[in-house]
Order: sequence, then structure tokens, then C-alpha cells
Amino acid sequence: MDKSTIKDRVKTIASRRQVLIDLLENPSIGTLRVDVDQALEELDELIEECEETFPE
Repeated sequence: MDKSTIKDRVKTIASRRQVLIDLLENPSIGTLRVDVDQALEELDELIEECEETFPE
């Protein structure tokens, strides 16, 4: 996989971050909240590492 493909895929994933935020704000998700919160943390780490590895 080349650099531009990786950057494009991370951007695609990052663009869907709002879905997780919306889900986290839903009071009916119960214990799933822990998993959604963890997914957001890991997504933020992925975005940060990608930006450090492939600066624009």
C-alpha cells in the first residue's frame, strides 16, 4: 500500500468520526458507551499518528 492510499483511507475513516460522537450522545446505548468511547480514542490516535508519519 502506498502513502497516498493510506492517507486517503485514514481521511475516509476520520470523516466518519461524527457518527461515533452522535452515538456517544445517545442515552440509550447503555454499556456500549464504553466501547464507543474507546473507539473514539483509538480513532484520534490513528489520525494523530498518520499526521505525524505523513505530514502534509
